[in-house]
Amino acid sequence: MTATSPTSAIQPLDEFYRRQQRALPAFDVIPADALPEPQRSLLVHNRDMTRTLEQFHGAPIHLRVLSRHRDGNAYWRESALELDGTNRPVEFGAIKIHLDRFPEPGRSQILDEHRPLGGILNASGRPYTSRPTAYLAFEADDFIARALNFSGPAMLFGRQNTLRDADGAILAEIIEILPPT
Repeated sequence: MTATSPTSAIQPLDEFYRRQQRALPAFDVIPADALPEPQRSLLVHNRDMTRTLEQFHGAPIHLRVLSRHRDGNAYWRESALELDGTNRPVEFGAIKIHLDRFPEPGRSQILDEHRPLGGILNASGRPYTSRPTAYLAFEADDFIARALNFSGPAMLFGRQNTLRDADGAILAEIIEILPPT
C-alpha cells in the first residue's frame, strides 16, 4: 500500500485533504476482480451507489455532510451516507457536483444536503450514466474511520465514479468508500 499512486485516481477526495491540510491515506488502484465480497458486488457495476446501497441494506439512505465548499458552479462535499432510522454509515464519499448542469428543483435539493445525489437523480427521472473509472484499496485514516463510525486499523475498498447526463456532460465526480465488513 502506497500513497504514491496517482492522485488523479482519488479526485475529488484529494482536494479535501489538500484544502484541510490532511495527509492522504495510503491507497492503491486495484483491479475489480481483486475486490473481496460483498464490496465487489457493491462497487463493480454501472449503477449509482444510492440505489445499490438501499437495496443491499433494505432501507432508505440520507446524507450527513462532513465538509463542503463552493467555487462558482462547482459544489464539493465530503459526506457519509447513513441508513434512515439507525444512522449507521454505509459509505464515505467525496463529490464534486457541477451545479450549472442541474435545473431547479434539483439544484436546491443538492444544496439542501439531505438526500444523496443518486437519490435526487433517480427521483427526478432524469437520464444519466454511472461509470466507475478506478477501484481502490485504502488504509483507513482517523478521519474516514470516524466518518464511518469505527476505530482501529482497517482495509477499506471503494471506487472513483463519474456521473454524466444524456449528452455526456459530467454531472459529478465521486469517490465512494465502503465501511469495513
